[in-house]
Amino acid sequence: MKPFKTGVTLSATVVLFYALCTLVWLAFPEWFMNFMNTLFHGLDFRRLQTSQPLTWWSVIYPAIVFAVWFFAAGAFFAWLQNMLQGDD
Repeated sequence: MKPFKTGVTLSATVVLFYALCTLVWLAFPEWFMNFMNTLFHGLDFRRLQTSQPLTWWSVIYPAIVFAVWFFAAGAFFAWLQNMLQGDD
């Protein structure tokens, strides 16, 4: 397993799903909130909503954070898997 490629793949996957999640939320906000509340066993996500308008930065900044964090997690996962696998 190649750590760099694994990190990039995981990072790209998470950012893509984050973008899709954002688009679904923008298109169907009520349905999306119902789905999220059900997905997380009744946790009320509506309490996290604010009256502040959605900006590009409020979407891009978390995507950047996710990209960096999940790249690191994917690269570490591949490195650790290689270390634990050893020479069979």
